[in-house]
Amino acid sequence: MSSRRIAGIFITVFLAPHAVSRLHPECEFIFQLEREERRCLQYVAEQGNRSSEGCWPFWDAVACWPRAVAGETVQRACPAVFSLFKNNTGSVSRNCTGGGWSRPFPPYHVACSVDDDIPESEELYFTTVKMIYTVGYGVSLVVLTAAVLTLLFFRRLRCARNFIHIQLFGTFILKSVAVFIKDATLFSSDDTNHCTLSTFACKTSVVFCHYCVMANFFWLLVEALYLNSLLLSSFYHSRRCLWGFSLLGWGVPVLFIVLWMISRAYFEDTECWDINEDSPYWWIIKGPIVVSIAMNFMLFINIIRILIQKLNPRLIQFNNSSQYRRLAKSTLLLIPLFGTHYMFFNFLPDYFNVNLRLCIELCIGSFQGLLVAVLYCFLNQEVQKELHMQWLRWRERSYGVVSPAAKGSQMDTPF
Repeated sequence: MSSRRIAGIFITVFLAPHAVSRLHPECEFIFQLEREERRCLQYVAEQGNRSSEGCWPFWDAVACWPRAVAGETVQRACPAVFSLFKNNTGSVSRNCTGGGWSRPFPPYHVACSVDDDIPESEELYFTTVKMIYTVGYGVSLVVLTAAVLTLLFFRRLRCARNFIHIQLFGTFILKSVAVFIKDATLFSSDDTNHCTLSTFACKTSVVFCHYCVMANFFWLLVEALYLNSLLLSSFYHSRRCLWGFSLLGWGVPVLFIVLWMISRAYFEDTECWDINEDSPYWWIIKGPIVVSIAMNFMLFINIIRILIQKLNPRLIQFNNSSQYRRLAKSTLLLIPLFGTHYMFFNFLPDYFNVNLRLCIELCIGSFQGLLVAVLYCFLNQEVQKELHMQWLRWRERSYGVVSPAAKGSQMDTPF
């Protein structure tokens, strides 16, 4: 399998790309070779009862070679299937010797200008990318799980804001799990033929992965809407509002995923649903994600505007460098929470610097859950205070040491 095919699989699963053709060129390459092989084997079977002198016809995995007499040189044009990638008119020859067919000369990859193997540097690159994002999602999964348990354990931390944080952490957890399931299903073996792999487990893993990614984007949107409401003092703390956020974060993705599944099953039931090339139905998933990213970016800009106003109500130039630092800190903290970094590549063509896209979306993106959990849980003063109180209480129970600070704590931030 070529590096282009591997890159295509990575991108379609993680980056929600545009599509290029109904059937991937390399899948068409494989299917045409299979058809040629069947024809050749039928020809070989028909020649089986004839004289055994000379060289027998055979299929060499690329071309079909006819019967030949000893000393004869047979020339075959480059298979038409290679024209899917390059326009070539080369040819390959073999000599029929007393010991059988000679090796092809020149070799196929030379005569037909087709690389038969992945360049070692590219193979190493994709292997490294897979290793990095596997580590990233693994570490994120552990830290996010710890963050969720921490927020659930302490009663003082149970509030609307942390409820939304927990849901967002949950989507990152599910996304990490989905990646591991997908990799185990689609990339369990280097010999897996992704052009013919079309099992229920395979399709289920792809659907689950798409749902988790979509839910993650929508809970990032919920975080943005909630924070905007708090800053505008228009949020009414009620269970109805939380139910509405839950419906937006979990329910809306279900609707679009179901519509996409029905469309694929009835109109494009090809491969493992992991390749969405030139598929108009892919916009059933990608469209809402693009809209949520755009809305998040607008909400992000609005929050920065509000923060500037709160730091300097008269909208004059800052005279205190600490105000700049506070604004810069707030801005940097909001970027991973809102997923604002997705704006960078969202509207660029999918073929634009594929290696860089893979590096940012897979390698850096895999650590986003870790960053969000650390920033919005373990570096939160309320969480740190509760953990400190719990540590002091444990020391009191274990060693009888009573600290005045352990007698109580108060939440020190309004949101």
